[in-house]
Amino acid sequence: MITIIAAVAQNNCIGAKGQLAWHIPEDLQHFKTLTLGKTVLMGERTWHSLPEKARPLPNRRNVVVTNNQDFTAPPGVLVYFSLDQALDELSKTDDVVVMGGAMVYAQTINRADKLEITHVHRDVEGDVFFPEIDPAAWKETAREDHDGFSFVTYERI
Repeated sequence: MITIIAAVAQNNCIGAKGQLAWHIPEDLQHFKTLTLGKTVLMGERTWHSLPEKARPLPNRRNVVVTNNQDFTAPPGVLVYFSLDQALDELSKTDDVVVMGGAMVYAQTINRADKLEITHVHRDVEGDVFFPEIDPAAWKETAREDHDGFSFVTYERI
């Protein structure tokens, strides 16, 4: 199973200058709940955007995909130089949760089985955007509305 997890503003913005464009504690807790015990896959920029004290994310199998042949990660963190190879190998045995960034989302949205999206109910300025969620490919299967944001699950049609 391949799941994409992201917090996305109304204008599809997901970040600004290498960081999230907002701070929603409930979203961080939701992310933790959905990813604990799973394999989290991220690009190198997302890896570097995590607070250093949080790297690697605890109680999860951390995977970084990069084309930077000089990238080194701490022991226990898997590094792949091909996104396709990582997904092909890992999804055979693991629940893989793709956690960014924009290029990784764009390259995996057509392979994902599920989307776990926190819709942030405002436009924000930023420089990183989530791909469009095609209503012909995805159906909403769960929604939990909150003040200013909603947790929404989509499954592939």
